[in-house]
Amino acid sequence: MKLLSKLPRLKSASINYRLPYGIKSQTCSGFPWPGFADSEALFKDVPEHFNFAVDVLDKWSQRDKDGRRPPNPALWWVGDQGDEVRWTFEELGFFSRKAANVLSQACKLSKGDRVLIMLPRVPEWWLITVGCMRAGIVFIPATILLTAKDILYRLQTSKAKCIITNDAMAPLVDSVGSSGPLLKSRMLVSKGSREGWLDFHNLLKAASDEHQPVKTKSQDPMTIYFTSGTTGNPKMVEHSCSSLGIGLTFGARFWMEINPTDVMWGLSDPGWVKFAFSALYCPWIQGSCIFAHGMLQFDPTAVLKLLAKYPVTTFCGTPTIFRMLLQHNVSRYQFKSLRNCQSGGEPTNLEVLEQWKLQTGLEIHEGYGQTETTMLCGTGRGMKAKPGFMGKPFPPYDVQIIDEHCNRLPPGKEGDIAVRIKPTRPLGLFLGYVDDPEKTAATEHGDFYLTGDRGIMDGDGYIRFVGRADDIILSSGYRIGPYEVEHALTEHPAVAESAVVSSPDPIRGEVVKAFIILSHAYQLHDKAKLITELQDHVKKVTAPYKYPRKIEFVQHLPKTISGKIQRKELRKKEWEKA
Repeated sequence: MKLLSKLPRLKSASINYRLPYGIKSQTCSGFPWPGFADSEALFKDVPEHFNFAVDVLDKWSQRDKDGRRPPNPALWWVGDQGDEVRWTFEELGFFSRKAANVLSQACKLSKGDRVLIMLPRVPEWWLITVGCMRAGIVFIPATILLTAKDILYRLQTSKAKCIITNDAMAPLVDSVGSSGPLLKSRMLVSKGSREGWLDFHNLLKAASDEHQPVKTKSQDPMTIYFTSGTTGNPKMVEHSCSSLGIGLTFGARFWMEINPTDVMWGLSDPGWVKFAFSALYCPWIQGSCIFAHGMLQFDPTAVLKLLAKYPVTTFCGTPTIFRMLLQHNVSRYQFKSLRNCQSGGEPTNLEVLEQWKLQTGLEIHEGYGQTETTMLCGTGRGMKAKPGFMGKPFPPYDVQIIDEHCNRLPPGKEGDIAVRIKPTRPLGLFLGYVDDPEKTAATEHGDFYLTGDRGIMDGDGYIRFVGRADDIILSSGYRIGPYEVEHALTEHPAVAESAVVSSPDPIRGEVVKAFIILSHAYQLHDKAKLITELQDHVKKVTAPYKYPRKIEFVQHLPKTISGKIQRKELRKKEWEKA
């Protein structure tokens, strides 16, 4: 990938582990994490103003200039053809200031405006995202797996004033026309040009590298993520400038245990918040190098070869990724630099943990968080790993297992995984669901935020994930709401009614299964052919990863007296067969 010429390489630097911004800490009860100050801490005195690009990235850039940081790049990107991009923090600052000018001047965006960023793992994703931070623009990451219908919904719901994508996705954007109520501009990140679209590369070359950053308050909105719902369309989860930029500090330091000498590879989709955790905030909070590869589809063999070739010290993926890697004789590869592996997005089964340790000599450290939160709990290095448990709560979260009356349950009792939000709402929790105060309020019960997950806490404070309290399906790290799949299925003339639930799968953990009642007018002649037709239909109507990998035709669906489908009953029967 040929980008702008690079700035001069920086000289070697000594390591400085202190955070580049001032955050004070205080001791408090309930967080026995080894290695942490007094084993217990909470962030307090969050600054009134905070901007991740200025208060973190520019500070690391200054340390590069002063020779107080190792010579690792800030971003190390590798393409499919072996081409590489390496940027220091100084270079990242240079290019992202130019990107901020492009967004402000060419796209005519101001502080608080929203932009939809729909790009694969390319270096420009980081430039544009950091440019948004500098300009105070609210960025909305989106996966390139979206359909035209998905794009239309996101543009209309978010009221985004700009959309940024590549040449592969641009035709889909054009197909929905100017349907975004406030859409002012479209920008293309591609080698070519397209009528009606701004050319990011040409604009970036011409832009000034002088940019006065917008002063953002810690509680100003910074980013929005769309998350799946069980009874409706995806919701918009809004995070503040300090929520992720400061709130992820503990996870970066004491779960990931990374520092400026580390090279971290977080393998996820840029449209998911997990990518922001492991491939944006956590590494750069600690001054680490972010490693990334431009592969559009997950290739287990390619990943193993890359881990053996490049000096990746920390690798983070979903349990599904580790399961798929283990199918390719991992023991044949030598990971000379790898010292830390992390997993999140779904529970990791015992066999994966054992096999990975057997074949690599490395443990997988689990972590647990949500789109609405930062990292809630995990198992750090130096902690006793308990198979089946996700670990202990991260500061500043007070995570408890509670009953329906908000009473704390004793060890071993199953209940709701909840976060205490009163008297003080913890840093890292989302601001709310945009334009939906009712759904935001529904997540709160008494003094707690309800995660929607069920769990058990043991006598040592370790938490075990039991399952979702709602019907969200966790498949290969993706969170899939059944509503969208059911809605897509009912648009097919053969379907009279459908119910979608999770079904156990040895590789993906769980997959989407659809129970379908055929319409009276439809005659079933070839079941296999119809299943393929319905799967292809869903792939076209909604994002392809949501399609039902399993389909069963039934005569009736379990319902309540009021006529609501009891997905819980179907899910229970499905998992009892496993």
